[in-house]
Amino acid sequence: MSIALSLVEQLQRLAAEHQAVRITEVEVRCGVLRQVAPAALELAFTAATAETVAAGANLKVIEEGLVARCRACGTEFATEIDDYSCPTCQQADVEFVAGHDIVLTAVVCETPDR
Repeated sequence: MSIALSLVEQLQRLAAEHQAVRITEVEVRCGVLRQVAPAALELAFTAATAETVAAGANLKVIEEGLVARCRACGTEFATEIDDYSCPTCQQADVEFVAGHDIVLTAVVCETPDR
C-alpha cells in the first residue's frame, strides 16, 4: 500500500502541474529486487486512487530484471536474486545497475480543452 500511496502523491503533483482533469493510464517499472507482486500493487492502487484524479486509471506494472556489474572485472550481467557470481571472473562482489528501483515511467492524462 505504501508504494501505491507514493504513486498517488506523484500523480496528484503531475496532474496539478499539467492541469489534468483525469489520469487514465499509469505505467510503473518495478525491479525484481523490490519483490512487488503486480496483482497486490494493482489492488492497492485501485484503493489509493479512489476519489482522486486517477480514479479508474489503468495501471500497467512492468517487471524489470536484475542486472549487476562485477566490481572486480567490470562485467555487466543479468542475474537472479540468489546468485551474484560473475560469469567472467566468478567473484560475487557486485553493484546493481538495474532491477532495484520502482519508477513511474508513463502517465496518460486528460486536460481541459482550451
